[in-house]
Amino acid sequence: MALIDLIEEAVIKAPMAATTKEEAVRELVETLFAAGKIVDKNTAINAILDREAKGSTGLEDGIAVPHGKTLAARELTVAIGISPKGIEFGSMDGKPTRLFFLLLAPPDVTGPHIAALADIARLSRSKALCSALMECRSPGEVLKLLKDD
Repeated sequence: MALIDLIEEAVIKAPMAATTKEEAVRELVETLFAAGKIVDKNTAINAILDREAKGSTGLEDGIAVPHGKTLAARELTVAIGISPKGIEFGSMDGKPTRLFFLLLAPPDVTGPHIAALADIARLSRSKALCSALMECRSPGEVLKLLKDD
């Protein structure tokens, strides 16, 4: 299953209200919970924050890919978040993060999890697409941009 197949308006948070790393993780996990994609918010939040404690998933150019494995996820799932102002996320280039791809997968799901990370890596190489995504102000705008690309 391709990453794009996991994306629907219900798993997109644009714009995000969060102003800190932990708030961003919580907001995106809440989005997945509200969409019925995970069964336990706290377990999912802890899985992401535990992974972040090992090293930030903040990349460069305003992109972060927080991810984790947890029994709270029945299958691979993704949430996308857009922070208009950006959030300090411990990025490799020291710049605020504006585009988030949060991934959760069950502990025994490795292949799809790795494939989704690879899809995000490919997508993040398109500076034009990422810049356009960062300017989106609604889930519908994000979805249209990703589905039309």
